[in-house]
Amino acid sequence: MISKQSWADAELIWDFHQMHHEPRPCSVAVGLGSHDLGVADATVDLYRRGMAPLIVFTGATSRTTQERMPRGEAVHYRERALELGVPPVDVLVEPKATNTGENIRFTRELLEEKGVEVESILLVSKPYEERRAYATARKLWPEVEIVSASEPTTFRQYVNSIGDPRLVFDMLVGALQRLQSYPRQGFMVALSVPDGVLAAFRRLCDDGFTGRLVRLPVI
Repeated sequence: MISKQSWADAELIWDFHQMHHEPRPCSVAVGLGSHDLGVADATVDLYRRGMAPLIVFTGATSRTTQERMPRGEAVHYRERALELGVPPVDVLVEPKATNTGENIRFTRELLEEKGVEVESILLVSKPYEERRAYATARKLWPEVEIVSASEPTTFRQYVNSIGDPRLVFDMLVGALQRLQSYPRQGFMVALSVPDGVLAAFRRLCDDGFTGRLVRLPVI
């Protein structure tokens, strides 16, 4: 049984993870691969709204996607986009990335190889990964403007779509831990975290939502 306090804490962290950027036209839309086809759907929706003339899907496979997406996350995302009517010429695939840093670096290399001039990126991720993806892109591609986006959904709707509240809570806590620790390791820029969000994080950890925490190096 998950307490009302834990639900409130998780929803607070959920809201913090989102950048609340207003979508606007960018040079390219980049969909970050994951288990969630909602990222592909959100990217296609933004493309249809004229927010980007070109889509790049990036991602290999992971332990959580190798069965559902055996051909690779980016490949499955592209197939989804084509099913939704996006012309093949407007969808590029970066199939090698296995983490967010590689998503950004390999996408940048791909677009440079294709001769695509990039001044701004519409960076599409899962809702609770917006802030971490933004901080990573700011570190690895600082000269371009980053606009964050994700599938428009509420916290409760997302939890219901996954069907496992504890898993979602674990993911929220894990993403926040990385947001705090990865800047010290040079993986992303540092972004401030409000005291209330930190307090919610500590309470959720104390309540056992630690399944997605990573072991941090001793510094």
